[in-house]
Amino acid sequence: MPPKLQLSHQQAVIRLQDIRAQLEDLERRDDLTAEDEQTFDELTREFTDVDDHRRQMERRSALERVRASTQSTERRPAGLAVERGTSSGSGSAYDLDPILNPDSVEDRRFRNPWDLGEMRTYDRSPEQVGQEMRSRALCAVEKMAGANDRIRAAATDIIERWDDKRGTIAKQCLATSSPEYMRAWSKLAAGKSHMVSPEEQRALERAMSLTDNAGGYLVPFQLDPTVIITSDGSRNQIRQVARQVVATGDVWHGVSAGAVQWRWADEGSEAADGAPEFGQPTVPVHKADGFVPISIEAMSDAENATTEVGRLLAFGKDSLEAGAFAVGTGVKQPTGIITALEGTASEMGPGTPETFDSADIYAMDGSLPARHRAAASWLANRNIYNLVRQFDTSGGAELWERIGADMPPQLLGRPAIEAEDMASGFDPAAAADNHLMVYGDFSNYVIADRIGMSIEFLPHLVGANRRPTGQRGWYAWYRVGADSVLDSAFRMLNVATAV
Repeated sequence: MPPKLQLSHQQAVIRLQDIRAQLEDLERRDDLTAEDEQTFDELTREFTDVDDHRRQMERRSALERVRASTQSTERRPAGLAVERGTSSGSGSAYDLDPILNPDSVEDRRFRNPWDLGEMRTYDRSPEQVGQEMRSRALCAVEKMAGANDRIRAAATDIIERWDDKRGTIAKQCLATSSPEYMRAWSKLAAGKSHMVSPEEQRALERAMSLTDNAGGYLVPFQLDPTVIITSDGSRNQIRQVARQVVATGDVWHGVSAGAVQWRWADEGSEAADGAPEFGQPTVPVHKADGFVPISIEAMSDAENATTEVGRLLAFGKDSLEAGAFAVGTGVKQPTGIITALEGTASEMGPGTPETFDSADIYAMDGSLPARHRAAASWLANRNIYNLVRQFDTSGGAELWERIGADMPPQLLGRPAIEAEDMASGFDPAAAADNHLMVYGDFSNYVIADRIGMSIEFLPHLVGANRRPTGQRGWYAWYRVGADSVLDSAFRMLNVATAV
């Protein structure tokens, strides 16, 4: 019997019935997929383990009764003698058999949150199963190794806010945060696949059943770059002010609406039709990949290499996305805020053609609707901010801030964040556009993260002559998307265009 089984006798019986129902359901299907075949094999193995566990408990209980019957009862009054396995009063569980009923289901249900063998699924709706999945996942977050308090808080927030009714994210958390999966993943990362135990192999197979046909091993939940970036904060300033959501599919679907129309009404008058016109913006997610080479010596010397790789992947992910969120084309990559606003009514030109002065700053602020201005931020290259600082060098009405006095950096009382990939200057004689600044409420720029980065481990890298270099490699890929869902919440200055 595997040591992980800690079911009571009643739980074991219920689980056996559940497994049998699932096996019979699979048997009735005409064509089984590869995933169904794998599920059938896992259920068969689990049935054998649970049944052995049940038999062992029954043997132990029978032995206890034999021992109890041979003991003398002369030292206690007959009225106090209680037979094991029976209740001394209706509804009381005080003297239940300690072998068959060690404690209640509620007391022990999440002692091992990763043991889904304790779950009953055959007579419950998908929503009920999903609810228990989420409860188990939140318990697993508190127990998972290799995580600090910030990561646990970020993981909890992601599960509570973005998990669906069927527990999609919770299921992935349980599959990839267990001690068995973490050990197996660490061994694979170090090129020690031959050391993976059968129990760890089963954990890998369960997690791989959640991936698509692209293959690869999911990064442990506590090392997922999306969780780490959420916990430590992003170096990408657009991500700091944008609305961040979690997508469970290939496209994030949202809802947007204009302001509800209110009115002053006479008492008893019929309400006006002031409902807003609802839209359904979508943000597709795109694939990004990266490669991490590491020497065999580094893998041997660094005991925390598997946790360090989470930090490295998060840093690379953050750096790649910084450019895409600013100027991404939207073709096989996120749509940057510049690309989203280009050619829309939110794009505006300078007051004087081919010039840039303080009047343009005030014009952007004044043209943005007040409902968006309250939470607005500026976005530009730092060199553009330095140009703004030089509008007035004598301390007049146009002075922004003195050098060194911009903490926190604000322009017209609103945060001024930086995007290195935006234009760093402009040439008035050039025909090309010069999108110098964006101003608006960035909660209307949505970044959709798909939880679950996958990795393939390459045991040996080879050089130009096809000989090993003494390095291993990690090839990683993930998916993310971004786009504006309400262009009217922004203003973008294009200096090459006249008003």
